[in-house]
Amino acid sequence: QVQLVESGGGLVQAGGSLRLSCAASGIIFSINVMNWYRQAPGKQRELVASITSSGTTNYADSVKGRFTISRDNAKNTVYLQMNGLKSEDTAVYYCNVNLPPQWYNYWGQGTQVTVSP
Repeated sequence: QVQLVESGGGLVQAGGSLRLSCAASGIIFSINVMNWYRQAPGKQRELVASITSSGTTNYADSVKGRFTISRDNAKNTVYLQMNGLKSEDTAVYYCNVNLPPQWYNYWGQGTQVTVSP
Protein backbone atom coordinates (compact mmCIF):
# COMPACT_ATOMS: atom_id res chain seq x y z
CA GLN A 1 0.00 0.00 0.00
CA VAL A 2 0.99 3.62 -0.47
CA GLN A 3 2.52 5.20 2.60
CA LEU A 4 3.89 8.70 3.16
CA VAL A 5 5.57 9.52 6.46
CA GLU A 6 6.57 13.10 7.33
CA SER A 7 9.12 14.09 9.93
CA GLY A 8 11.20 17.10 10.97
CA GLY A 9 8.59 19.45 12.37
CA GLY A 10 8.99 21.29 15.64
CA LEU A 11 8.99 24.60 17.47
CA VAL A 12 11.31 27.37 16.26
CA GLN A 13 11.63 31.12 16.69
CA ALA A 14 10.89 33.51 13.86
CA GLY A 15 13.86 33.69 11.51
CA GLY A 16 14.87 30.11 12.20
CA SER A 17 15.02 27.07 9.92
CA LEU A 18 13.64 23.55 9.70
CA ARG A 19 13.98 20.72 7.20
CA LEU A 20 10.97 18.47 6.68
CA SER A 21 11.28 14.98 5.22
CA CYS A 22 8.71 12.69 3.60
CA ALA A 23 9.58 9.03 3.12
CA ALA A 24 7.45 7.26 0.50
CA SER A 25 6.76 3.57 -0.02
CA GLY A 26 4.45 1.58 -2.28
CA ILE A 27 4.98 3.87 -5.29
CA ILE A 28 7.44 4.21 -8.15
CA PHE A 29 8.81 7.30 -6.50
CA SER A 30 11.09 8.55 -9.27
CA ILE A 31 8.30 9.15 -11.82
CA ASN A 32 5.84 11.01 -9.61
CA VAL A 33 5.23 14.66 -8.89
CA MET A 34 5.56 15.19 -5.13
CA ASN A 35 3.92 18.00 -3.21
CA TRP A 36 4.02 19.71 0.17
CA TYR A 37 0.81 21.22 1.51
CA ARG A 38 0.08 22.95 4.78
CA GLN A 39 -3.01 23.73 6.80
CA ALA A 40 -3.12 26.42 9.47
CA PRO A 41 -5.87 26.59 12.12
CA GLY A 42 -9.09 27.92 10.62
CA LYS A 43 -7.68 28.04 7.09
CA GLN A 44 -7.93 25.97 3.93
CA ARG A 45 -5.20 23.52 2.99
CA GLU A 46 -2.78 25.21 0.59
CA LEU A 47 -0.11 23.96 -1.79
CA VAL A 48 3.31 25.10 -0.60
CA ALA A 49 5.68 23.50 -3.11
CA SER A 50 5.89 20.79 -5.76
CA ILE A 51 8.64 18.99 -7.64
CA THR A 52 8.36 16.97 -10.85
CA SER A 53 10.20 13.79 -11.82
CA SER A 54 12.72 15.90 -13.73
CA GLY A 55 13.32 18.27 -10.82
CA THR A 56 11.21 21.24 -11.90
CA THR A 57 9.93 23.10 -8.83
CA ASN A 58 7.04 25.41 -8.06
CA TYR A 59 6.30 27.44 -4.94
CA ALA A 60 3.51 29.42 -3.40
CA ASP A 61 4.23 33.15 -3.56
CA SER A 62 4.25 33.34 0.23
CA VAL A 63 7.29 31.04 0.50
CA LYS A 64 9.32 31.91 -2.60
CA GLY A 65 12.89 32.73 -1.71
CA ARG A 66 12.59 31.09 1.70
CA PHE A 67 11.61 27.44 1.07
CA THR A 68 13.30 24.85 -1.15
CA ILE A 69 11.81 21.52 -2.21
CA SER A 70 14.10 18.69 -3.29
CA ARG A 71 14.02 14.93 -3.78
CA ASP A 72 16.36 11.99 -3.37
CA ASN A 73 15.06 9.19 -5.58
CA ALA A 74 17.54 6.68 -4.18
CA LYS A 75 15.99 7.20 -0.74
CA ASN A 76 12.38 7.63 -1.94
CA THR A 77 12.32 10.87 0.02
CA VAL A 78 11.20 14.43 -0.66
CA TYR A 79 12.41 17.34 1.48
CA LEU A 80 11.27 20.85 2.30
CA GLN A 81 14.00 23.17 3.56
CA MET A 82 12.37 26.12 5.31
CA ASN A 83 14.47 29.20 6.06
CA GLY A 84 13.53 32.59 7.43
CA LEU A 85 10.46 31.15 9.12
CA LYS A 86 7.63 33.49 10.06
CA SER A 87 4.79 33.09 12.52
CA GLU A 88 2.47 32.88 9.51
CA ASP A 89 4.18 29.61 8.53
CA THR A 90 2.74 27.87 11.59
CA ALA A 91 0.70 24.92 10.29
CA VAL A 92 0.54 21.18 9.92
CA TYR A 93 2.60 20.26 6.87
CA TYR A 94 1.53 17.31 4.69
CA CYS A 95 3.30 15.32 2.01
CA ASN A 96 1.10 14.51 -1.00
CA VAL A 97 1.12 12.52 -4.23
CA ASN A 98 -1.53 11.80 -6.90
CA LEU A 99 -1.37 8.36 -8.52
CA PRO A 100 -2.93 6.65 -11.55
CA PRO A 101 -5.15 5.07 -12.68
CA GLN A 102 -7.75 7.00 -10.66
CA TRP A 103 -5.45 9.87 -9.60
CA TYR A 104 -6.30 9.41 -5.96
CA ASN A 105 -4.85 11.84 -3.45
CA TYR A 106 -2.48 10.20 -0.98
CA TRP A 107 -1.46 12.03 2.19
CA GLY A 108 1.00 11.59 5.00
CA GLN A 109 0.00 11.94 8.64
CA GLY A 110 1.32 15.49 8.85
CA THR A 111 4.03 17.13 10.92
CA GLN A 112 3.46 20.21 13.08
CA VAL A 113 5.54 23.33 12.49
CA THR A 114 5.16 26.08 15.08
CA VAL A 115 6.97 29.40 14.71
CA SER A 116 7.04 31.68 17.76
CA PRO A 117 7.39 35.47 17.43
